[in-house]
Amino acid sequence: MSCATARRALSSLSSSSIRHPIIAHTKTATLGAISRRFYAIDLTSIDEKWRQRWRESNETLKVSEKGTNGQDKHYVLPMFPYPSGTLHLGHLRVYSIADVVARFRTLRGEKVMLPMGWDAFGLPAENAAIERGVAPEKWTRSNMAKMKEQLELMNGSWDWDRELSTCDPGFYKHTQKLFLMLHERGLAYQAEAEVNWDPVDKTVLANEQVDANGNSWRSGVKVEKRKLKQWFFRISEFREALLEELEALAKENAWPERVLAQQKNWLGKSTGASVKFPVLAMGHDIHAAIEVFTTRPDTLFGVQYVALAASHPIVAKLAASDPELQAFIDIIPGLPADSKVGYLLPHLRAINPLAYHEETPDATKVSLPVYVAPYVLGDYGEGAVMGVPGHDLRDNAFWKEHHYDVPVRQVLSASEDESTTAMKNEPFVEHGVMTEHSGSFKGKNSVAAGEEIVKLLEKADLAKPVEKWRLRDWLISRQRYWGTPIPIIHCDSCGPVPVPDEQLPVKLPDVDWAETRNGSPLESSPEFVNTTCPKCNSPARRDTDTMDTFVDSSWYYARFADPHNQEQLFSPEAGRTLPVDTYIGGIEHAILHLLYSRFIFKFLASTPLLPQYNEETYKSAEPFKRLITQGMVHGRTYINPDNGRFLKPDEVDLTDPNQPKVVSSGKTANVSFEKMSKSKYNGVDPSEFISKYGADATRAHMLFQAPVGDVLNWDEAKISGITRWLQRLHDQIVAIAAETADQTTTAREYLVEKHKSLGSASTEELKQWDAEGAIWRHLQRTITSITTSYEEVYSLNTVVSDLMILTNTLAENDAASPIVKHEAARALISMMAPITPAFAEECWALLCPSASSIFSSTSFPVPDNSLAELVRPRIQPCAVQVNGKVRGVVDIPAPPAELSGDELRDWMVREILATKEGAARFSEGPYDLRAAKRAIPVRGGKTINFVLK
Repeated sequence: MSCATARRALSSLSSSSIRHPIIAHTKTATLGAISRRFYAIDLTSIDEKWRQRWRESNETLKVSEKGTNGQDKHYVLPMFPYPSGTLHLGHLRVYSIADVVARFRTLRGEKVMLPMGWDAFGLPAENAAIERGVAPEKWTRSNMAKMKEQLELMNGSWDWDRELSTCDPGFYKHTQKLFLMLHERGLAYQAEAEVNWDPVDKTVLANEQVDANGNSWRSGVKVEKRKLKQWFFRISEFREALLEELEALAKENAWPERVLAQQKNWLGKSTGASVKFPVLAMGHDIHAAIEVFTTRPDTLFGVQYVALAASHPIVAKLAASDPELQAFIDIIPGLPADSKVGYLLPHLRAINPLAYHEETPDATKVSLPVYVAPYVLGDYGEGAVMGVPGHDLRDNAFWKEHHYDVPVRQVLSASEDESTTAMKNEPFVEHGVMTEHSGSFKGKNSVAAGEEIVKLLEKADLAKPVEKWRLRDWLISRQRYWGTPIPIIHCDSCGPVPVPDEQLPVKLPDVDWAETRNGSPLESSPEFVNTTCPKCNSPARRDTDTMDTFVDSSWYYARFADPHNQEQLFSPEAGRTLPVDTYIGGIEHAILHLLYSRFIFKFLASTPLLPQYNEETYKSAEPFKRLITQGMVHGRTYINPDNGRFLKPDEVDLTDPNQPKVVSSGKTANVSFEKMSKSKYNGVDPSEFISKYGADATRAHMLFQAPVGDVLNWDEAKISGITRWLQRLHDQIVAIAAETADQTTTAREYLVEKHKSLGSASTEELKQWDAEGAIWRHLQRTITSITTSYEEVYSLNTVVSDLMILTNTLAENDAASPIVKHEAARALISMMAPITPAFAEECWALLCPSASSIFSSTSFPVPDNSLAELVRPRIQPCAVQVNGKVRGVVDIPAPPAELSGDELRDWMVREILATKEGAARFSEGPYDLRAAKRAIPVRGGKTINFVLK
C-alpha cells in the first residue's frame, strides 16, 4: 500500500483513536501546542520492537544488500574489535559512525556492505589462559558472544552473515596461504633478530611482557637479549610505492593529514651521503673505516666526535677484550632512549675525511674521540653517527655532558654577516652560509657546499651519495601460542619447506592450560612439532612460531568480501568489491596497522585475486579509499582536592551535580574530563546507558556532542536535550499523521497550483501560504546541508542540530497545509533514519502505516530548488543602509529577480516608503531615499544599501 492509500485509511481515524502498543496515551495536541504530549514515548521499547522486526524480516541484510543495477557499491568498515569481553564508549562511537554512514548510503540507493568480525588472536587471551587455566579459545569465544549481544543493542545493521574471527581455522588457513604466497615471491624470509629471552621460562617475551626494570612479567628474572632466527615480510620491497601513494591519499582529504605525516615519518626516506671516517686503533687489529650516514654533509667541518651503537661490529670486537666496555653494553637496555651517557673507547680515534684536504682548517684535522652511545640506533644508517655539537641538538647535549669545557665549533650560520662568528654554544640547526671554520667553502650556501663536499670526498673514495630508509622489514615471528601457526616445516635435508596447500590449515594443538608451563606451548607439544618432510618424507619439525596479529588485520577487510570461500582468500569476482570505501577507526592505528594493510593490499593487487589491477597499477592500489579517524571519548572524573586522588563513585556526593562534594570531607571535588580507565573510576558501560535511554537517543547524543574527529567529553546530563527533541518530534508526527487529508497530490504540485490563485487569496490563505513557503524553503536548505554532512562524515554533529531546527520550523508553521507538512515530515524522518533507525521506523509507520521498512520503501531526499522564486517570502525584514550605515529595518516583499538598476531602485524605494516605519524615516531630510543615485541589494533583498549624494 502506498503512503497516499495509507493516509486515506488514517484520515478516517480521529487523533484520539491512534494508539501505539508501546507508548501511553496522554493528551491530543496541534503542532502549535506541541508541548502537550500525545504519548510519553518509551525509547527502549521502540528499540526492542524494531530490532525484533528487523530480525524477523532479515532487514539488516537488506540494508547491506540493497542496490539497483548500475549503482555503485559502498563498502563501509569500522576497525574490528579485539574481544576483550566488554564494549566501551569508544566502540560505541566508532560503530555508530559506521552504521550511520552505511544507512545513509543505503537510503541513497547504493549497494552497501557493512560486515563485522573479531580480531581474536593476541597476547591478552594467552595471559588469561596462563593466569586462569582456561584455554585461550574458550576465553575468546565467550567474550565474542558477550560483545555480540552488546553490539546488537546498538541498532546497527551489521551483516552477520559475513562474520569472521581471526582465530577460526577457516580464517587462519587463508592467513597461512597469504604467508606462503609471500614466501613463494621471496617476500617472506628468515633472518636473525634480537629478542627478549626469559632464561627461567625459556621463552621469548613481547616488549609488553618486560617491565620498566627489564624483568620478565611472569618469572621476575632479568630478561636477556638473544639473537634467534625469525620470519620477516619484505615490506621494504614496496617502500617507494608506500611513500609515493601518500600523495594520492592526501587528495580531497581522503586521509587525515596527521596520519599521512606519521606514515611518512615512519617510512623515513632520507637522501644524504655515506661518509668514511678512517680510524687509528692503538693496540687493536682494526683497519676498517667507520662509515656514517648523514643528511647534512655541509656540517662535516664541524664534526667533534664519532658515536657508535652498542651493536656496531667494532664495539663487539673491542668488548671481547674490554670488561668495562662489556659491562657498559650490558646496562644500555635499561637506559632511557634519550640518555646522554657514553663510553669513550680509549684506544680508538677517528679521522675526519676532510683532514686530507689541504685547505681544511687545522681544527678539523684533529683526530676525533669515539664513543659508544645509547642514543645511536644500530638498525639505522650504519649504526654510527658523526657528532656535530654546533648544528644538532642531540649532539650538542651529548658534547656538553662529556666536554663541557671544550668550545662548540659552528661551521655555518644564518647569514654571511654572521659567518665570521668564531664560537657559539647554541646549535644552529638550519641551512645557511658556511663560516670561516669551513676553509675554502666560507661564504657559500650550505646546501650547495654539502653537494660539493660529497663530490670532493667521492673522488678519494671517502664518501658517496646514498638513500636511507627508517622502515625495516616486518618481523612477524612471535614465540607465543595464541596466533596463526607459521606454515613451514624444517627438514635437516631440505631446509625450510612450505606446508602443502592440501595440508592447510596447520591447526593449533590442544594444550592443558591448568598445568604450570614453561617455554613455548607449541614446542612442548610433540604431536604438533613432529611431522614428516613434504619433499623427502624424512622426519622433520614444524615451525613453532606464530604470526604477529597484525598479519591478521592486514588483510581481514578483504576476507569480508568472500568470507565463506574455502579454497581462496577470496574470489577474483568478490575482489571487485575492494577496496574499502570508508574505513573508520582510531588514530592510534595510524602507523603499523594501516601501513601493513597498505603493503599486503599492494601485494594482493599483484596477484590474480584482484583483476582490476595489473603490472603497471598494482603498486598504486590502496585498501582504504577514505579513512575517518574518530576522537577519543573522555569521562567525567572526580578528584580529591586535598591529595589529587581519583574518587570512586561512592566517594562523591552528587546531590547537586553542579557542586560535587567529597563524602569524607565535604569539600568540593575537582572535576575534569579524562581518558576513561578503571583507575580513574570514570568509565561508562554503553549497555547500561542504552538500557536507560535507548540506543537511538544514545547514538544521537554521542554524535551531537562533538564533531567526529574531536575528543568527546561524555556528559550524561546532556542527553535530556535529545530525549526532549525526540518526544517533541514524535508528538508532531502523530499530529501530522492524524490530520493528513485524503490526497495524492505532491507538495510541489500543490504549491505550484496554489501560487496561481494567490492574487485572490484571503488573509488566512496568505498566512497558510507563508507557513508553507517557510517549511519548503527550510526543508530544501536542510536537505542540502545534511547531505553534505553525511558525505563528509566529520560533521555528523551538525546533522542532529539541523534536524532539531527543522523540527522547530515544522512546529512554528502549523498553519501550513497537511500536504506540505506530511511531505516535510517524511523527508525529516528519512534524514534522521541513519542516526535513529528504530525511532525513524516508528514515525514512518505512523506516516505510512502500510508501508514496509523505511530503509526499503523510500530514498534519501534530494533538494528541489526549482520553486525558489515561487516560494520566496512575501514579506521579509530588510535592513536599510544609507551610504553603508544601517538606518532602520522595515518589512517588505523580496525584490523580483528580474529587476536591476534604476528599476530595482525605484521598486525598493516605493516598497520601503509604503511602510509606516519607512515613511517616517526615509521620506525626507538627509535620508530621503528618493534622492538615491543607486540601490545595492544584498542577500536576496534582506539588506539594501542606498547611495545618496
